[in-house]
Amino acid sequence: MDAYFYIILIVGLASTLLCVGAGVLKKAPNDVTILSVVAVEVALLVYLVGSIVRVIAGEPIAGEAWEFWGYMATALLLPPVAVYWSILERTRWSNFVLAAIGVTALVMAARMNQIWY
Repeated sequence: MDAYFYIILIVGLASTLLCVGAGVLKKAPNDVTILSVVAVEVALLVYLVGSIVRVIAGEPIAGEAWEFWGYMATALLLPPVAVYWSILERTRWSNFVLAAIGVTALVMAARMNQIWY
């Protein structure tokens, strides 16, 4: 496992816990929950830039490159969609949708790490 995975692990779990907590407390999505998902997106962008740099530097992806980049593209698309959803539907249930992003990003980062190594 590399540092990118651990960054997404920490940020993703923190975001999930914040969003689940807000949902359980019957709160509508707020700045804290939305910004926690934005933090997940920023962590994924850091992973993207780091991956591009590693490829340019000559470090090969052990698995299928198309699969790695497919996971990366999908992971990067999910947080903006969830934030958009939470802005349109301002109910407590949107916090649970936001919570799913942290866990999903974590699982996808774990799979990307497996493909890379």
